[in-house]
Amino acid sequence: MPETPVDPRTGVVYPIGLRLLGRRVVVVGGGQVAHRRVAGLLEARADVVLVSPEVTPALEAFVAPGSLTWIRRRYSSGDLEGAWYAVAATDDREVNAAVAAEAERNRIFCARADDRAASSVWTPAVGRQGDLVIGIHGGGDPQRAVSVRDAVLAGLADGSIADRVARPVPGGPAGSVVLVGGGPGDPGLITVRGRQAVAQADVVVADHLAPQSLLASLPPTVEVIDASKLPRGRSMAQEEINALLVEHALAGKRVARLKGGDPFVFGRGMEEVEACVAAGVPVEVVPGVTSAIGVPALAGIPVTHRGLTHEFVVVSGHLPPGHPASLVDWAAIGRLRGTVVVLMGVDTAPQIAAALVEHGRAPGTPVAVIADGSTPDERVVRTTLAGLGATLAAEGIGPPAVWVVGEVVSLGVRAPS
Repeated sequence: MPETPVDPRTGVVYPIGLRLLGRRVVVVGGGQVAHRRVAGLLEARADVVLVSPEVTPALEAFVAPGSLTWIRRRYSSGDLEGAWYAVAATDDREVNAAVAAEAERNRIFCARADDRAASSVWTPAVGRQGDLVIGIHGGGDPQRAVSVRDAVLAGLADGSIADRVARPVPGGPAGSVVLVGGGPGDPGLITVRGRQAVAQADVVVADHLAPQSLLASLPPTVEVIDASKLPRGRSMAQEEINALLVEHALAGKRVARLKGGDPFVFGRGMEEVEACVAAGVPVEVVPGVTSAIGVPALAGIPVTHRGLTHEFVVVSGHLPPGHPASLVDWAAIGRLRGTVVVLMGVDTAPQIAAALVEHGRAPGTPVAVIADGSTPDERVVRTTLAGLGATLAAEGIGPPAVWVVGEVVSLGVRAPS
């Protein structure tokens, strides 16, 4: 049911926030509109009772774990007894009118999905950023409210609307650390929470593989610390990074540790978490899109495919097979039939390819190498295990690059953009 604008002269809205924890809310209807309303009510942890002979599969999924109570019949008078709030969301105007009339008699605020003019309450366009809740009323025009809400959320996400009020952590110091996975490089692939954490930070400790353009959007008051670790080149010691995170947090700063990919996929993120916990610093982890899956996907290569592979393994290639410090069982990897994704394995690629062939993979197994994945400089080169070393040398490919071994490489097609 499309919501229609209402003449705002019919009543000025008084904006409030309902605290519905444990309070009974009755939703009449089981379609898509009811689904949207129920989702928000469950987020507010209301005691939701759904009255409808049929419901959508998504609503039914809430029933089994006991998230809501489903009364499987049509609405009847008296169903609003004990309710604090009601929603009339059926496709029958007479039923909605009856629900609204009962609500009016019992002094229960009621939102009618089919007739805003007849509702005693207008549901705002709601958005959430962490514990910040944004509710927009559009002067009787729901589309206007949605448009403004989305603009505010986008501004909070990209930092153009700054939410920089410090929030002391109860029982702890004012400072904190957020470990942010920035994704494979394209700034558009960072999560909403990750972008928000960077926008709110007083200090950003960033790797060179993190989305660098995000740093350019930060205000000059934000301190940016370069914690890059260049392959076979200059790098900041992990112990120094850990100490910086703790030092700034204990000084009352909000610190964002911006890393490429996901912090826990060969990112040494757990070491940073442990350092913060040991120092009593509150720390949050924001997962990121790992390049092990995201970069092949962007190049049109799935790491799994029905009927072709039931497994994939991600391996760090920073040490070659046979190295005394290597923890990889290359013999076991070679015996696998599925997909092998190698990170940090450009320099060691010839030795790894040889080990895979030695332990069972066919020399002609397809390989795709994706360099600078997700960036404007991305290159995809296809070869085989037998030809991998020569191909990398001929193409002049250096880090960062991800390479994929397996039959899924033959499926690779770039989707039209």
